[in-house]
Amino acid sequence: MKQITLSDPLVLESGVSLENVKVGYHTFGSLNEDKSNVVWVFHALTGNSNPLEWWPEIVGKGKILDTDRYFVVCANMLGSCYGSTEPEDFEFPLITIRDQVKCFQQLLVHLEIKRVHIGIGGSMGGQQLLEWAVMKPKLFSHIIPIATNAVHSAWGIAFNETQRMAIQNDPNEGLATARAIAMLSYRHYQTFENTQTDKDFRSDTFSASSYQEYQGKKLKDRFSTYSYHYLSKAMDSQNVGRQVKNTETALSCIEAKTLVIGIDSDILFPTSEQQYLATHIPNATFAEIESTYGHDGFLVEHRQLSQLIKDFLEP
Repeated sequence: MKQITLSDPLVLESGVSLENVKVGYHTFGSLNEDKSNVVWVFHALTGNSNPLEWWPEIVGKGKILDTDRYFVVCANMLGSCYGSTEPEDFEFPLITIRDQVKCFQQLLVHLEIKRVHIGIGGSMGGQQLLEWAVMKPKLFSHIIPIATNAVHSAWGIAFNETQRMAIQNDPNEGLATARAIAMLSYRHYQTFENTQTDKDFRSDTFSASSYQEYQGKKLKDRFSTYSYHYLSKAMDSQNVGRQVKNTETALSCIEAKTLVIGIDSDILFPTSEQQYLATHIPNATFAEIESTYGHDGFLVEHRQLSQLIKDFLEP
């Protein structure tokens, strides 16, 4: 991972200034002569800036986002614990999606890139992509927001607040509980039926129970409680219309050719949210992935996703 320190203070939407902000990032492949082969990948809430780890069937040599063809950039979002400035307690200022995008913008300048051929991201990463495409309409040639929204829903905020309640109740162990709660929104009824149903006649120690415990512990062992708290609040802040007081007007500013992708079983970011995006972004189309994995389908259904991206990018 590489890292830069922003030369100027970062003025947040709240008005608070952060000094010496660090942005961690990865790059793969090489810039071509006219710098027209840039792909910017946006990671999700607990992801990191190395998509070869969490999206290996999408990004890499010979994949649909071929690192032999494209110069791929992925930056660790402000507030994350994987290389960028992160909170160390509950006294960190509120950060928003727009604040995170401001960091990406300064990294773009550092890399001397003026235009991005493809921007792609799912979930919270998709929120950042949309915000940036509204802020800088001429930056992207193509954007692919996946399983995301223009305004975070009351449903999504309620899930996030419930997780933060678990963290605030027990800052040491609450992250595991928060993650277990989140899994209920990331997956789907059918996911659990297919993978965690017990075939015997047990009355306790259910597979679904141990699965939830495992997922909670796994995240607790690798992620920061404070980062999770503040990143979930940043996700809740998503509203591309905040600066212009109208979401539809904001989306109409996007000039990039757009493919909006939804997942038919996603209960956290339902396809109605992606259809709304496709309706109000000029030159946008909507496509749907069929999956029993719910919201996490964008990380799992790589064959469907690769084909949709291929069809979109082909002349």
